[in-house]
Amino acid sequence: DLLNHAIELNVRFALEEDIGAGDITARLIPKNQSGHARVISREPMIIAGKPWVNALFQALDPAVQLEWHADEGDQVEPDSPFLHLHGPARSLLSGERPALNFLQTLSGTATKVRDLVGLLVGTRCQLLDTRKTIPGLRIAQKYAVSIGGGRNHRLGLFDAFLIKENHIMAAGSITAAIKAALLISPEAPVEVEVENWPELEESITAG
Repeated sequence: DLLNHAIELNVRFALEEDIGAGDITARLIPKNQSGHARVISREPMIIAGKPWVNALFQALDPAVQLEWHADEGDQVEPDSPFLHLHGPARSLLSGERPALNFLQTLSGTATKVRDLVGLLVGTRCQLLDTRKTIPGLRIAQKYAVSIGGGRNHRLGLFDAFLIKENHIMAAGSITAAIKAALLISPEAPVEVEVENWPELEESITAG
C-alpha cells in the first residue's frame, strides 16, 4: 500500500545517501564484534517513526534485534530509554544516524501536533496538515501528524481541488473554477479559499 511503499523508498534512499558504497569508519570495528545500544529521550516526546526504524535495520542487517519499550503514539518522559538494539556492532554504528533522523523528525512532528491539538480540546476545530513537507518525506510526515492527533488534508495536487486566489483569477471567477472542477473530477473534494463573506456566499451558491 501507499504507506509501506513510502517506507521502503525512504529507507532505501536514506541508506544510499548515508552509507553509499560502504561505511569506512565502521570497518575500524572487527567484523564479528557484537554490540548493543539504547535510545533515550532528552525531553518529553511522542514516539513516531517505529515502522521506518524497523524497516531500516531489516534492510541494513536483519541480525540486528530491536526491543521497543514504547508504542507508536506513546508519550515518553525525559531520560527514558525506549529502544534497545542488539547485533553486529558495525551495523549498529552504520544504522544509527539514519534511524535517529527518522525518529527525531517524525517524533518531533507528532509531538508538536499533539501540543497544538491539545489547544483545541473543547472546540469543534480540527487541526489539518499541509503540503509544506520535507521533499520525499510527505507520507512520513503526514503519518506523524496522524500519530500526533491531527488530520491529514490532501496528499498532493492529484487527490483534491483546493481553489486559491491565483486559480480564481485564472479561471475568471469562483463560480467558473468550481464548475470546471466538478466537470474534471466530480468525485474529488472541492475546497475554496475565501477572503470575505461575498466569496463565501458565491462558493456555496456554486456548489
